[in-house]
Amino acid sequence: MLLLSLFLLAAPTEADARAFFERANKELKASWTVRDKAAYVNATYITDDSDALAAAMSERSMELMAKLIKESEKFRGMKLPPDLERQMLLLRIADTFPPPDDAAARSELAQLATELSSMYGKGEHCFQKGKEKKCEKLDGLGKELATNHDEAIAKDIWVGWHKTGAQMRDKYAREVELANAGARALGFKDLSELWKSGYDMPPAAFEAETDRLWTQLKPLYEQLHCYVRGKLHEKYKDKVPADGPIPAHVLGNMWAQEWANIYDLVEPYKGAGTVDVSKAIVKAKWDPVTMVKKGEAFFTSLGFDPLPPTFYTRSQFTRPKDREVVCHASAWDVAYDNDVRIKMCIQPTEEDFITIHHELGHIFYYQRYFKLPVLFQAGANDGFHEGIGDTLALSITPAYLDKLGLVKKGAENDKALINEQMKAALEKIAFLPFGLLLDRWRWEVFSGRTTKANYNARFWELRKQYQGVAPPVARTEADFDPGAKYHIPANVPYTRYFLARILQFQFHRGLCKAAGHTGPLHTCSIYGNAAAGAKLKAMLELGASQPWPKALAAVTGESAMDATALVDYFEPLMGWLKKENTGKSCGY
Repeated sequence: MLLLSLFLLAAPTEADARAFFERANKELKASWTVRDKAAYVNATYITDDSDALAAAMSERSMELMAKLIKESEKFRGMKLPPDLERQMLLLRIADTFPPPDDAAARSELAQLATELSSMYGKGEHCFQKGKEKKCEKLDGLGKELATNHDEAIAKDIWVGWHKTGAQMRDKYAREVELANAGARALGFKDLSELWKSGYDMPPAAFEAETDRLWTQLKPLYEQLHCYVRGKLHEKYKDKVPADGPIPAHVLGNMWAQEWANIYDLVEPYKGAGTVDVSKAIVKAKWDPVTMVKKGEAFFTSLGFDPLPPTFYTRSQFTRPKDREVVCHASAWDVAYDNDVRIKMCIQPTEEDFITIHHELGHIFYYQRYFKLPVLFQAGANDGFHEGIGDTLALSITPAYLDKLGLVKKGAENDKALINEQMKAALEKIAFLPFGLLLDRWRWEVFSGRTTKANYNARFWELRKQYQGVAPPVARTEADFDPGAKYHIPANVPYTRYFLARILQFQFHRGLCKAAGHTGPLHTCSIYGNAAAGAKLKAMLELGASQPWPKALAAVTGESAMDATALVDYFEPLMGWLKKENTGKSCGY
């Protein structure tokens, strides 16, 4: 009996740990496949039944995760090989909203997550346009904001859509409470510490790193903000002040996160050779499948394998007329085994053509690492995953569009260059503070620094501080404006998008060097370059199996994130903006 007791109490070995993680990866793959297939059905066919099935599968997945994490605790503190140490960490941070130990609380968390996602998907607003009353979902409302610069209509649409968030307030507060309990059960102080632990550095160091990167970028953003505000003041007079923050509804985007849709209002040189890609797509009669196939062709030109035929039969490319769906673009490998697909409601626009490249970046990342253990089936950090497709989109130059037969490449001139850079800046640079502040708000909510009593007030304080943007009408705590942004009810971390905007330029610079490009960074296209493709593939196939500095080095030769590539790319525009803003009172 004594020998048996000693045997049962024997310390776990490295072999035990390896056997555990082999089993855990298999069980997680099976569980996540069922969960994600149910979630995909729910997102593309929203009904009470699909809500219930998605919640049930999510709850079952949470239960398995909680069990495996508890089992893994016996290996904590052991000296393990790097691959097992990494799987220990990734297991603990795999769920962005980790389940509490209590079964009833897990069930409630899964139900809340599904309810919030469905609330967002079902959101709509009816508005008056002339004599016509129009009722639209988010994609229709977004299209109206993008194309109609009527200030009164824009305000009505903005206010109407943001009512979608108000109904989420109490449910979201309860969801945070439950997820924080789950994070503490894993040994984290709160959910914000868990979220900041996936970057191969201490959480406090990661927050400081984002501050450092923002410091590199802020001067460029402030110059853009100053110029755009001046142009909008000219158009809207007292509706947009000459100083201070810009009202959110006049920037052509529901969240004022990207401003490309107001390019016609701020164009530096009218008629100076700017390419109207949206008009060209319509003229070429490209349907959604054609647009996706053109995006796929970019990747295959670099030496990537084509997409499997099931990608085209299982993806959602347009909004169905017979059911509720979530149109927010997303990429999926629902089986962690190359069952890849995207979910979009594609419009024949330049914005959606770029978004297709973004989502395909996720897809081709999945294709490079799907044979790894499922815990390693992720980006080196989440900013990597978001940055890959956008890296390739930087190669959508006039020369590339000429090769597609979409537009004819015109003669290069300084005015056309500034126009093109302005167009890109309204997307890339305008987004940066929003990409940073959304999680700054959540980190404060998760840590308790921001309470339910001032959710909305603090959200708008951060939007003014970072973005220089204000709501078009007075807001109160009866509102919950963060909920009007998909990533809040869907519990998708957002700092990844801020990092992606920086990494994509750093990746682009590294790939252009590999391709032998020697001119200004903004003129480089890696389309069709096998050497650049080989470097990219070498990084993608690592998945999350290595710390991100090693993956970054595979493409760039650098081991630290660096925003100077982005600043270098926009050097012509920055010089132009400084001259244009001379004598103006910039800042907000």
